[in-house]
Amino acid sequence: MRLIDLSMPIAPHFRWRPEISVTGDIAAGDQFRVTKLHTTCHGFSHVDARAHILADAPTIESTPLDRVVGPARIFDLRAAPDNAAIDAARLRAADPGGPEGEILLLSAGWDGRRDRNTREFWTESPWLTRDAAEYLATLKPTAVAFDFPQDFPIRLLLDKQEVPFDQHVTHDVLLRHGVTLIEYLINTTALEGSRTFLCAAPLLIPGADGAPARVFAIEGLAA
Repeated sequence: MRLIDLSMPIAPHFRWRPEISVTGDIAAGDQFRVTKLHTTCHGFSHVDARAHILADAPTIESTPLDRVVGPARIFDLRAAPDNAAIDAARLRAADPGGPEGEILLLSAGWDGRRDRNTREFWTESPWLTRDAAEYLATLKPTAVAFDFPQDFPIRLLLDKQEVPFDQHVTHDVLLRHGVTLIEYLINTTALEGSRTFLCAAPLLIPGADGAPARVFAIEGLAA
């Protein structure tokens, strides 16, 4: 059995700028060292609830763990070109096949191609077309995980540019179909083969529309 961490560290970053502070000095005689964190629920590796885009939809505490923990199949997209669309045909060719009700993990190995702490990670990545998102929905997964910014408008948000919501294709298609999104993974090229067991449990934050997650794979447990 092998554990592979797929989580993006919550650390200083040009896009989100989490506030991390530490009080207490054990060496100086304090009893405890205490770290405080203030950050968005939609930065770094995280899980989206349907309430992220839908009024009166379930929030993150209503996401059953069996939707984000379980067997996963890996779509090898590591040959997908930089800054280009990934369509349904490419996904279909990369799909190793499997039953409904699995997690689908789309692996472009993007953090090995661009530094996640740079603007280029966000502006030069591949992205999914609407027919690609619709293809994923037909497979009836519990969740889809990505290691790249999967919707083209994500890059536009860096410059506060807004476009019609339906251009956020994975959010518009998959969340509306009840498919959970697991976003901004790293280190997916460490996964071997086309199947793994994925754990992406979000923090239990009642009323939140998403939550950070420590995402990891357990190799050797795939069904």
